[in-house]
Amino acid sequence: MQRRRFLGLTTAGVAAVTTTPGLTACGSDSSGSDGDATLKVVAADYGDSTANGSQKYWNKLARAFEAKNSGIKVEVKVYSWTEVDRRVAEMVKNGQAPDIAQIGAYADYAAQGKLYRADEMLAIPTQAGFITSIAHAGEVRRVQYGVPFVASARLLFYNKKLFDQAGISSAPTSWDELKEAAVRLKADGVKIPYALPLGPEECQAETMMWMLSGGGGYTDTNGSYTIDSSANIETFEWLRDELVGADLTGPGSPARTNRQDAFDAFTRGEVGMLNGHPTLMQQASGHGISYGTAPLPGRRGKSPSTMGVADWLMAFKQNGHRTQIGKFLDFVYTEKNVLDFVTEYDLLPVTTAVEQTMLGDREYKRLWRFLDELESAEFYPADKTSWAEVSKLFKQKIGSTVAKGGDPTSVLGQIQREADAMENAGA
Repeated sequence: MQRRRFLGLTTAGVAAVTTTPGLTACGSDSSGSDGDATLKVVAADYGDSTANGSQKYWNKLARAFEAKNSGIKVEVKVYSWTEVDRRVAEMVKNGQAPDIAQIGAYADYAAQGKLYRADEMLAIPTQAGFITSIAHAGEVRRVQYGVPFVASARLLFYNKKLFDQAGISSAPTSWDELKEAAVRLKADGVKIPYALPLGPEECQAETMMWMLSGGGGYTDTNGSYTIDSSANIETFEWLRDELVGADLTGPGSPARTNRQDAFDAFTRGEVGMLNGHPTLMQQASGHGISYGTAPLPGRRGKSPSTMGVADWLMAFKQNGHRTQIGKFLDFVYTEKNVLDFVTEYDLLPVTTAVEQTMLGDREYKRLWRFLDELESAEFYPADKTSWAEVSKLFKQKIGSTVAKGGDPTSVLGQIQREADAMENAGA
């Protein structure tokens, strides 16, 4: 599977080098001149209200860049996550590709030859400043096209008050302990002992976390799909029989429970345990929930790895603004700008300089455990052009595996066959 181990981290900073001779990125695109240009940028919104929307961050960043780079204008349009990928796809289809897009997937555009390579745009210090394994996750056939923007990891969240009332002294470290804790929570009247969101919003994430904790995953070390592996089948059989079948996941069907539904129930004090990412901390604290975090429980002990998620920046060739794009991205990845964004949204940095800053400052202590878990994190197989369609299959089908009478062998086998067919067809 695509294991991304965060090893060998350096403390090299990420510096703005747009005016330093000899440190510009290599590349042979003759259209990438140093002339005046207006860069069109499309980005995703990480805020949950107008007050903290990402448009404000990008506007401030763009004006600061323009003040230092006469002749280059930056226009940024921010869309919600529910529409940003579609918006970019439509722009590309209509021959109006943005210069830069900050979205969730890059492989399709790279395969079509529409993107600049990272080394065609970025200055050498900027490239060297990324956490190595996250940068590798942005590669297609060992060439980097996806430039990591922010990262996240997943941990088990639990309600400390509900745990105390049920007589549970510590977070579970294995599946057996998780079930035992869920049984105690149910006996104490907790509405949702463990929230299992396998609804269409982000079930591919919950699926991956459980696969990893069961010793499986989406792919093997060669990048081939292993969706219907025995480990994955056994994982969903356990969920079907030991959690859902034992009525430990609450009154609703996991197939119709979305991630935000589970998060909202946690902030209402109705959930004992669930898997979550850093932004849940803000939501829980804002509702007065006393919570704890712990590594994901595994089949027989702590899960060997957790899921990491990276969102990507990519640059389109269509408008020929390679040099100007490189200057802007070098500015985006200065330490201050990266730190400002991840601090605003409780996300994890993709540069070693900011990671070291956060690890050395107790202001960010709440994120230390997430940063630690990134050392063994695994990412979606986003380098596979078929992944977007395979992910849709999971959204359509995976919830049925844990229902009464569900058949993980059949469902995972069907998804495997369709995924293989896409790969063979060059999807």
